[in-house]
Amino acid sequence: MGQMIAIVGRPNVGKSTLFNRLTQSRTAIVDETAGTTRDRQYGKVDWNGKEFSIIDTGGWVVNSEDMFEGEINKQVHLAIEQADEILFVVDAMNGVTDLDDHVAEILRKSKKPVILVANKVDSSDWLYNVPEFYSLGLGDPMPVSAISGFGTGDLLDDVVKKLPEVDSNIADKLEDIPKFAIVGRPNAGKSSIINAFIGEERHIVTDVAGTTRDSIYTRYNKFGFDFYLVDTAGIRKKAKVNEDIEYYSVIRSIRAIEASDVCILMIDATRGIETQDVNIFSLIQRNKKGLVVCVNKWDLVTDKSETARKHFENAIRDRFAPFVDFPIIFGSALTKQRIFKVLETAVEVYGNRKRTVPTSQLNTVMLEAIAAYPPPANKGKYVKIKYVTMLKGSPIPTFIFFCNLPQWVKEPYRRYLENKIRENWDFSGTPVNVYMREK
Repeated sequence: MGQMIAIVGRPNVGKSTLFNRLTQSRTAIVDETAGTTRDRQYGKVDWNGKEFSIIDTGGWVVNSEDMFEGEINKQVHLAIEQADEILFVVDAMNGVTDLDDHVAEILRKSKKPVILVANKVDSSDWLYNVPEFYSLGLGDPMPVSAISGFGTGDLLDDVVKKLPEVDSNIADKLEDIPKFAIVGRPNAGKSSIINAFIGEERHIVTDVAGTTRDSIYTRYNKFGFDFYLVDTAGIRKKAKVNEDIEYYSVIRSIRAIEASDVCILMIDATRGIETQDVNIFSLIQRNKKGLVVCVNKWDLVTDKSETARKHFENAIRDRFAPFVDFPIIFGSALTKQRIFKVLETAVEVYGNRKRTVPTSQLNTVMLEAIAAYPPPANKGKYVKIKYVTMLKGSPIPTFIFFCNLPQWVKEPYRRYLENKIRENWDFSGTPVNVYMREK
């Protein structure tokens, strides 16, 4: 279960610049897939072998232009409730403001680990302003320049040091069975589908709870199924802050997605596909999780013809391209229509994530496909792919193609190889990795 760091602070102190610096200039960072601006507010960092996610709270709250105390309060409370550690960013050029004092007061009471980041130390002259932030009562201010990168390595060392220990036993207590997360926009029908699965007979359900904020795994076994439903704390009680439901739901989704193997993404048939559906999809993609799309409330749609369904299905695949090889199920949590089909499909996708293809079979098929359409020559150099194998023990199917000039094999050709793999073996619903290595 990855840990989560939240960045808070008043407007224009450089939260987004710091976020970009911490997430992009580091190793193993999410690739910049075409996404939405919202996506830029969530990134994963691997620093010295510790992996965690970073969230820039300012990026989600509306009215960021006329940010007043109320908006900042929401950000800070959200961070306190959901994050494992908080980076409080202040501006070394401006010194302490009333709003900084106000935020510091809330953070001091919260008992959460906080790191005070004095940003905009873009030249050594600004270092002299840093000590005044001791007045906030949050320990040593760390001088950084998000623009130049000064101090950010020390900052990340500090972040890793202060991260609360994860209860590693939780993972051990869970048996090796699939973990499914149900995600989607607010009101897409997440709780109704959970109720449809679990029904009123709650006794077949055992909860393995982590700490309050962590995921709750509900063991589900009946009708021949055995898996964990990942729920995040707080989904069952209505969020107190109505207007921030969307913001809350994004952070909750992140936690649930990170803790699962396969995500069931609920889409509301009566609303069509919306930006937030695409946001959640890209979170699933970034975390390389399996995917089943469930178009819910199909009972409420007037035109249920095959053509209408095909049309809806194509619209979804268009918006989620280039990843299009995933199952889509039309159903209704309310009438329970095709609800078990959703579970069966999620189990299949879980199986596809674990599928291995024998090396001999892989080479026979793939080398033929490569001979039929070799990689394009680059500046008179020809790429020769000699051999392909599957990586053992990888969380998702990973194929390694050995060749003489791996750097010349570009994205379109890798996509061709991936499509060939998918044509020949069933990897529906799961992302696959295709790597080129020098022989």
